[in-house]
Amino acid sequence: MEQMLATPADAEIILRLYELRREPVMRQARAWIAGEFWPSTVEEFFAVAENPADPHNAYFRQVTSYWEMAAALALHGAVSADLFVDCNGEGFFLLAKFAPLLEKIHERNPAFLAKTSALISRFSTAAQRYDAIRKRVEAARAARQSQ
Repeated sequence: MEQMLATPADAEIILRLYELRREPVMRQARAWIAGEFWPSTVEEFFAVAENPADPHNAYFRQVTSYWEMAAALALHGAVSADLFVDCNGEGFFLLAKFAPLLEKIHERNPAFLAKTSALISRFSTAAQRYDAIRKRVEAARAARQSQ
C-alpha cells in the first residue's frame, strides 16, 4: 500500500492533540496513570475504573477517553493514521500496560481501549509501534515486580 503524505490540516490536528496533553490536570492524570497505576488484578483495575468515589477515577477516565478519542480521529480518517502513529505512543503504552488484564477487563467492559486496538488491527505501522512499546512495558513490569 502506498503511503499518503500528511496534509497541513493533519499537522494542525496532531499539534492540537499535543497541546491538549499539556493541560495541567491532564499532565497530572497522565503522570498518575503512566507511573503509579499498575494494577496486578482485574479487581484492582475496576476498583479505580468503575468507582467514581476513588480519587483517581477522573484521571483514569480523562486519559483513557482522550486516547480513545484521538485513536478514533485516525480510524475515521480525520487525521493521517501514519502521522498519528508516528507522533503518539501513549495510547499504545496504555494498551500494553493493561494487556495482561485485557481479557478479563473486556468481559465487563468490551469497549475498553477498543479504538486503540482497532488501530493496531488496521494499520501495520500501529502494530509495529505497539509491539515495540509492549516489549518495553513488559520489561518495566518485570522490573517493578522484582523490587
